[in-house]
Amino acid sequence: MAIVVKLDALLHERRMTLTELAERIDITLANLSILKTGKARAVRFSTLEAICDTLECQPGDLLAYQADQRRAGRSRVA
Repeated sequence: MAIVVKLDALLHERRMTLTELAERIDITLANLSILKTGKARAVRFSTLEAICDTLECQPGDLLAYQADQRRAGRSRVA
């Protein structure tokens, strides 16, 4: 996966559990767990906003781009 979710690290830094975050942003623990493990295929901007507001972070603190190993060797066409 090219997009890496760093939710686990942010929660650890904030000394907050996934359950506590789920309650604060009013999202199911199951859905938040899917996001945390990187299995989510999409995230709503309203969810991203609620997470960033609660954790006092920026979207870039939560998400990162990591080149996929399969694509790393390919050249890009402009």
